Amino acid sequence: MIVLQTIAVAFAMFSALPVPQFEWNEKNMRYAMCAFPLIGLVCGGLWCLCGVLPLPELARAAAFCLVPVAITGGIHLDGYADTSDALSSYGDREKKLEILKDSHCGAFAVIRLCCYFVAYFGLCGSVRFTPRAGLAVAAFPLAKDTGLAHTFATAADKQTVRRFLWGLSALLILALTALGGGGLAAAALLALWRYYFVAKKQFGGITGDLAGWFLQRAELWMLAALAVSQWGGVL
Repeated sequence: MIVLQTIAVAFAMFSALPVPQFEWNEKNMRYAMCAFPLIGLVCGGLWCLCGVLPLPELARAAAFCLVPVAITGGIHLDGYADTSDALSSYGDREKKLEILKDSHCGAFAVIRLCCYFVAYFGLCGSVRFTPRAGLAVAAFPLAKDTGLAHTFATAADKQTVRRFLWGLSALLILALTALGGGGLAAAALLALWRYYFVAKKQFGGITGDLAGWFLQRAELWMLAALAVSQWGGVL
C-alpha cells in the first residue's frame, strides 16, 4: 500500500493524470522522488503511440509537442517561464529569487516560451520514428526532476533516493549509448551541468522553478540530439 501511495503522491504532484488521493505523510513521501521517472515513462509511451499511429506529419509533430504538456499539466513549463524571466532581469541574486516567486508572467517568459515551442515543434517534425528512435524517445525523461525541491527533499530519504536516481540515470545512459543514442545522453549530461552551474552561480542553489527549467531544456536538447543523430545516420 505504501508503494502505491508513493506513486500516487508523485503523480498527483507532477502530473495532470487522475490518481487516488492520499494524505501526504513521512512514509509515502520518503521515496516519492524515486517514482518521478514513471511520469516520464508515461510520456515516452504516448510518444511511441503517436509515432506508430497513421497521423499526418504535422499532426504527429504537434502530438509529440503537446504530450508532455498534457501529461504534466505544464508544471515544468511554469518553472521554465519563471526562470527565463529571472535570468533575463540581470539583477542580483535576491532580485532573481524574488522574480521566481512572482506569479505574473513577464515579457521575456512569453518570448522564451514562444521560441521554445517553435523549436520543439520544428524538431518533432524533423524526427523520423523508427524502432530504435522509439526506444530512445521513451528514455527522454532521463533528467532527475526535483520540483518543489524543498518539500520533497526534506521528506526524502536522501541517501537512498540519490543512489536510486543516479543508478537509474546510469542505466539509461548505457541503454541510450547501446542504441546509438550517445548524443542524447551527452545532451542530457550537458543540460545537467548547465543546470548546476546556473543554479549555483545565479541563484545560490536549486529551486522547483529551476528544476522545471532544467527539465524542459534537457528535453529540447535531447530532441535536437536525436534529430542530429538521424541526420547523421546513427539512428
